Amino acid sequence: MSQVYDTVVVGAGMAGLVAARDLSTRGRSVLLVEGRDRIGGRTFTTTACGGELDLGGGYVHWTQPNVWVELEKHGLEHLNPPLESKTFYQLADGKVHTDEFERTHELVAKFFADARERFPLPFNPTAVDNSDIIDQTLEQRIASMNMSKKDSDLIKGVISGLCHNYSLHGSQQLLFAVATNFGNYAAELETAGSWSLPGGMKSLSDAIQGESKAELRLSTAITKITDNGWGVTLSTSNGTQIQAKTVVVATPINTMRHIAITPALPPTVQKMLTEGNPVRGSKLWVIVRGHIEPFSALAPPGQHPLNSVRVEKRWGDNTAILCMISDSDSIKHDDLAAVQKALRLFVPDLEVVDTAWQDWNADDFSQGGWMMHRPRHFLEGCVDIRKGHGRISFAGADIAALGPCTIDGAMNSGAAAARQVEAILNGKNKDSRP
Repeated sequence: MSQVYDTVVVGAGMAGLVAARDLSTRGRSVLLVEGRDRIGGRTFTTTACGGELDLGGGYVHWTQPNVWVELEKHGLEHLNPPLESKTFYQLADGKVHTDEFERTHELVAKFFADARERFPLPFNPTAVDNSDIIDQTLEQRIASMNMSKKDSDLIKGVISGLCHNYSLHGSQQLLFAVATNFGNYAAELETAGSWSLPGGMKSLSDAIQGESKAELRLSTAITKITDNGWGVTLSTSNGTQIQAKTVVVATPINTMRHIAITPALPPTVQKMLTEGNPVRGSKLWVIVRGHIEPFSALAPPGQHPLNSVRVEKRWGDNTAILCMISDSDSIKHDDLAAVQKALRLFVPDLEVVDTAWQDWNADDFSQGGWMMHRPRHFLEGCVDIRKGHGRISFAGADIAALGPCTIDGAMNSGAAAARQVEAILNGKNKDSRP
């Protein structure tokens, strides 16, 4: 007779690692399954360009409670900041500007002026009724400010590190993220993408997994999950079945939607999974010759292939530049001449010597980049999926209530799912299915 686990955790990203660790160290029998041949999910530290680089994830902060507890526990709290930029280049209205940064701060302050009013509780996105903006896209919010083309481009450029298609992204998630960072977009940027781990994110995922007592099964893709009311059956892509009392699904929603889940999920959740995460962006590392003066550059998506650019660190005798790309198809990462041409719009004499990236859109177990929700889903589908579905719980940065789209959010979500599972196993959780 095959083993019946207390819970199976599907997905070994940060949310799944935390959920499996928490449950297994509380005495539960846990199987952690992952489709890839490694743990870490969309955080990915690998050898590239002659050193170790994070091709996914990569940034943490001491103001992130879940992350900081783990970093201190494992002796990883010594973080590296990026180099301080001396010049800020901004592409707006077809021209490159170097004197519009203060003006941009004023525009950003107006753009997010009502963020804290709309989202006063960082742990509860639905504390205030925001039905008047539930269908609002970022494009519509920008248009409502009645700005000039130049000012509109300045706004689109400065938020391009997180948002990549303003007609598809809802305004709600970004407003919430800024509200949780004191209503300050600069604070949101610092927490979301400034301080990195010297050993890369692999050092953190390995540390969490090192504590876990869960059985780990890599290269195991789940295709079907059936909740029969007293237990759960999982089917794998190779035709085998796994039996458990409960399940935590901790995958990106673009992967989750390809898992057949029975009974059917609520309509709001189905709609969120069907429409999916629209982010098709990626993170590109560029190594340029010599030690150049640190700079940052911003460009609206669709008007330049590189949308948020920052000199990150010295790389031996050279310099490592981080580039966020809104559309991965807009430039070939290994076409050094094309990357060099794009960067030379801002700094004419740069010489590109190497690049590195991960195509998350082509990755079967992410099928897209970081999460920036379409309208409605952050305030409807996400809220409903976090309630759980019978014996099935859900976790991940994509659906996190606190810190959505962040490593901290993934960890918070994984810990919450583990508590939900404990309640089910202890007979204290009501069936949430319709």
